[in-house]
Amino acid sequence: MESGSAFAGLHPQPSSNHLLGPSRTAIKLLPPANSFTDKRRFAPLSLKLQKQSHFASYSSNSSQNNGSALQVASPASTTPELADIDWDNLGFSITPTDYMYIMKCSRDDNFSKGELQRFGNIELSPSAGILNYGQGLFEGLKAYKRHDGNILLFRPEENALRMKMGAERICMPSPSVEQFVEAVKATVLANERWIPPPGKGSLYIRPLLMGSGAVLGVAPAPEYTFLIYVSPVGNYFKEGMAPINLVIETEMHRATPGGTGGVKTIGNYAAVLKAQSAAKAKGYSDVLYLDSVNKRYLEEVSSCNVFIVKGNLITTPAIKGTILPGITRKSIIDVAVSQGFQVEERHVSVDELLGADEVFCTGTAVVVSPVGSITHMGKRVTYGSDGVGRVSQQLYSALTSLQMGLSEDKMGWIVELKCAFASKG
Repeated sequence: MESGSAFAGLHPQPSSNHLLGPSRTAIKLLPPANSFTDKRRFAPLSLKLQKQSHFASYSSNSSQNNGSALQVASPASTTPELADIDWDNLGFSITPTDYMYIMKCSRDDNFSKGELQRFGNIELSPSAGILNYGQGLFEGLKAYKRHDGNILLFRPEENALRMKMGAERICMPSPSVEQFVEAVKATVLANERWIPPPGKGSLYIRPLLMGSGAVLGVAPAPEYTFLIYVSPVGNYFKEGMAPINLVIETEMHRATPGGTGGVKTIGNYAAVLKAQSAAKAKGYSDVLYLDSVNKRYLEEVSSCNVFIVKGNLITTPAIKGTILPGITRKSIIDVAVSQGFQVEERHVSVDELLGADEVFCTGTAVVVSPVGSITHMGKRVTYGSDGVGRVSQQLYSALTSLQMGLSEDKMGWIVELKCAFASKG
């Protein structure tokens, strides 16, 4: 819902290159770098001040929004021209866009004064904490374009809270929830022409938090950088909603008790690359990991949480420090309960998995991905005739309809960025 009348305009001020964020915080907008010469891919957005009737605003159904709205100058009085890419063949890979967001602070300070810069390479000291000791986190969320032209974000405050939790674990300051969400909104609006048309994909949003300051000994870095970039994407798995094929890894582990498996550190993902590469070379889609102590309880797939279905019961491994608390996982549990399923979070053994009616994975990138087969110790178990189980399809449809604005948001999860050129019908 919209409220408020503050015109915090996303446009250059007459005397300076700054934007005003939702809380009237100055956000500096740097001029295009000379290296950006490909006008088709890097043409700057038109950010000229429009008449008041051409302003757009953020609005949110979430109670955390407190009824506030951000008025933003639209890039033009009509829908901005879409980027010149093949929207029908988007994969899950990086496409350079127009702008990224950067904010810095020292170790004992707080983040402030973020700025939108042209997308491009960043400069780091060879001694940067992230390069030498892996002091870094990342998040992932998506923006969708609705048929009326408005832009929808899904639970961005949850990503902000998870980043704060991870930052505390590896001794980094982090942006506040409000700073995080406002930075996401500003970055998405600045790159609006890269949001795929409805039904063609989404704009993947990648916030990063890293120790950018120089450090030689093992210690927290003296300076930190918060950065957001975006890229239009299609399906994470090439199979799309078609079933994926997993293999259970019995030797290598992605996390151990007391480690950082429960936070989204960069090191967690490097640890899965060897097993994942070997699995893909054998024709599998990905790897399912077991706990490192008993080697018989499910943990998660390389970048997804896992669920099993038996009758009306849906079971998923409990969050216990070695499993990432996925936001899609959390949402699917709530949706499943609202639809009458019984959901349990507990230890799930390999035997239960192999005897399930169906299996599916969840994550920001995949949303819900049905599992067609699982191979364990050379034995392959298939699920259903086509692998796309009834429950997987039902939950996928329910969640994606909500994320794309095709169904009513009864959960209060959607943050809506209203566009001036959005359809009034």
